[in-house]
Amino acid sequence: MQIIPAMLLVSAISFSLVFLAPGDPAVVLLTSPDGSPSQEAIEEFRVRMGMDQPVYIQYLNWLDRLVHGDLGYSYISRQPVADKILKCFQATLKLSILSMIISLVISIPLGIIAAVRSNTIIDDICRLGALIGVSIPNFWQAFLFIMIFSIRLDWLPVAGYGNGGDLTHMILPAAVLGTGSAAVTTRLMRSSLLEAMNQDYIITARAKGLPERVVIGKHALRNALIPVLTMLALSFGFLLNGSVVIEWIFGWPGIGGLVVDSIYRRDYTMIQGSVLFIAAIFITLNLIVDISYTYLDPRIRYDDLN
Repeated sequence: MQIIPAMLLVSAISFSLVFLAPGDPAVVLLTSPDGSPSQEAIEEFRVRMGMDQPVYIQYLNWLDRLVHGDLGYSYISRQPVADKILKCFQATLKLSILSMIISLVISIPLGIIAAVRSNTIIDDICRLGALIGVSIPNFWQAFLFIMIFSIRLDWLPVAGYGNGGDLTHMILPAAVLGTGSAAVTTRLMRSSLLEAMNQDYIITARAKGLPERVVIGKHALRNALIPVLTMLALSFGFLLNGSVVIEWIFGWPGIGGLVVDSIYRRDYTMIQGSVLFIAAIFITLNLIVDISYTYLDPRIRYDDLN
């Protein structure tokens, strides 16, 4: 139920962007390199776009269209906002899924190994690798990968989307995003699993003579995944909303680039729709994570209060 007021608040904030931005929206949108528009053109644009009505009426009309799935049309390209967002989101979704797979393949095993072999040379190597991954800026890592794998070895293309997002074009940006996310997740996986392994139920499981792999894999790991799952959901949310710098470096036509381009061009309807779409992604992911908590830890389940 918290989704409803959250989305209403986000919709109000995103709609207010038009009025919070400096300058008159009609004048800004109609101004061209040839000069400023006439007063008649400004007034005609206001009437056509409904800007001559009070602010609350404009918001209610926009909200009514929003409920029916209409995000309006771009002021610049005249294309439907929803179609443009979904098209860019498809490109970002492909990149995000591959990035998250890379992150999980690296972070979960390394985090478990570091926790099981804590205070050993293996733990030190895992922690050092995670620290390096957290410390390296992703834009520098992107240029480093391009120099090594594209220019020096000529294994992968430098940039571009390819034929609808070919795997060869996805590997480098996904590797940059995935390794950056893996560094944070590895540290959290290690600390969370170490905390779980010191709980009383783990001591009891060991006292019963259960094998160590069962103690860790079935009992400790399941509860240790709760904070990790939250981090993964947030990381996936950021990936789905587009990494602006990485998408720009690799020429990836994702939603992050769309938002930045819309801001530069003062395309207010596209900005409004993008902000609302991004908020919906985060809210949906948080809802999925909250529901999954009850399956990972039965103690979180709500009891019937009858």
